[in-house]
Amino acid sequence: MSDWVRVADAGDVPEGELRSYTVGNRTVAVANVGGDLQAFDDTCTHHGCSLSEGELDGTVVECPCHGGRFDVITGEVVAGPPAEPVDVFEVVEADGEIRIRARDTD
Repeated sequence: MSDWVRVADAGDVPEGELRSYTVGNRTVAVANVGGDLQAFDDTCTHHGCSLSEGELDGTVVECPCHGGRFDVITGEVVAGPPAEPVDVFEVVEADGEIRIRARDTD
């Protein structure tokens, strides 16, 4: 089972920027790509650095620690060193809020 979790007010993630929020027992990054919100695991699969502290270039986020790059829409690795993708999450902006669908997984 999964539930929608309110994480912020609508508009709290400006276009071209990243923010991180706690959703259950996960830290989830939210990116605003051309007005569309994308949500993905904030923890790099290489050494656990925060992706929301990295740079967003279009649909790609670069990890600030070792330069690994992930597609924020699919979670797939675009450039190493990470070998594993990050999880992606459903995100909506509705009724003046940003909401992320929580999962029961760790």
